Amino acid sequence: MNSLQETTTKLDRVKLPFNFNAQRMHDEYLKLQLKDFEYYNVIQLRAPAHLVDTSLPFPPPVDDYADGTWTNWLDTNDLNTSPYLKSIIDSFKDLTTVTLVRLLRLAPKSEVKEHTDPTLGLEVEKSVIRLTLPIFNNKETTFYLNAVPVDMQPGECWYLKLTDPHQVVNSGNTERVNLTIDMIPNENIRSLINESK
Repeated sequence: MNSLQETTTKLDRVKLPFNFNAQRMHDEYLKLQLKDFEYYNVIQLRAPAHLVDTSLPFPPPVDDYADGTWTNWLDTNDLNTSPYLKSIIDSFKDLTTVTLVRLLRLAPKSEVKEHTDPTLGLEVEKSVIRLTLPIFNNKETTFYLNAVPVDMQPGECWYLKLTDPHQVVNSGNTERVNLTIDMIPNENIRSLINESK
């Protein structure tokens, strides 16, 4: 890795000082008995309140939806029946407002094309940020950020600057599953990320 790549790596990815039990996460994931899928599958664990409880009214329209304050957020039944996953989410609720939480499944022999997420970065004034916790992967799955692989292992917790170009390639014979937690950045979160660099 050259010096430019090393500098980029230090700025665009941060491994946070948490280690979660990957086996417990995987066991609860399997208990959800999710259906087979092709290519890419998203399981909502926390979502806008009116989508979880359809008796609630739609929130009023706003000019900017990027920061997550436009609605209330509720845990879904899948999260409420997954006590270990719920305990992980609840630990972040002590730090800030947790918005969207999902399980992201990438099928074997599939890829997520390179793209950017313009509102998912600490440098964006109105934004949420996303933490990524790998649950299950294989040695032939690679997450690229700024064309440099991110060596994320199951049970780890990462902040990635997703406003930069990133892609995922799963060349293996098993699916890849990540837990992603979106949250509103505040001083607690900024300090945690900056101190972990």
